[in-house]
Amino acid sequence: MKAMILAAGRGERVRPLSDVTPKPLLTAGGKPLIVWMLERLREGGIREIVINHAHLGAQIEAALGDGARFGVSIRYSAECEALETAGGIANALDLLGDAPFIAAAGDIYCDYDFGKLCSRDLGAGLAHLVLIPNPPHNLKGDFALDGSALQNNGSPRHTFSGIGLYDPRLFTGIKPGSRHKLAHLLREAADAGKASGELYVGDWFDIGTPERLADLDRRLSRV
Repeated sequence: MKAMILAAGRGERVRPLSDVTPKPLLTAGGKPLIVWMLERLREGGIREIVINHAHLGAQIEAALGDGARFGVSIRYSAECEALETAGGIANALDLLGDAPFIAAAGDIYCDYDFGKLCSRDLGAGLAHLVLIPNPPHNLKGDFALDGSALQNNGSPRHTFSGIGLYDPRLFTGIKPGSRHKLAHLLREAADAGKASGELYVGDWFDIGTPERLADLDRRLSRV
């Protein structure tokens, strides 16, 4: 199975750090955030990885190269300007192929076992999302679960972790090179009964501010 790391965002909330360094290359615990993600994916058995980039993207390619020293193979999907999550994925479909693939945000840290997603069968579904308990910055949550079925309504609501398994058909209506957010597609799939999810309870950090980055760095440096 292939995976895509989403790394094209500007990182407005972590400025001024992201003015000179792309957000996924910001360091915590002695490693760039995106390297932690590469290692998690490799541990889950994933070797073929696509990374999209826009803001300061050349730095990402220079830092990671072809991925060989991380035990993976990396291909890049360059964007002139960030195309949002769904737009970035649609723009990279020719690199991802026709089979289901994993996509994960490049600016999160987690200890999720990606091997679970590799062994999951979407069946007739279009998406399977990893949800987490609501963090302080998103107390209202994003989706509910009815068993494993993803629900737009209902309670309790949980937060989308930025990690999902997707069928390429979810993105076929998006013109390559166009901007498109993922949330709308996911809500449509949930309403159509084509999306599932799971609740993951474990280490997960969204590096949305310099303060959160510093907190993660302190935690990892103590390990």
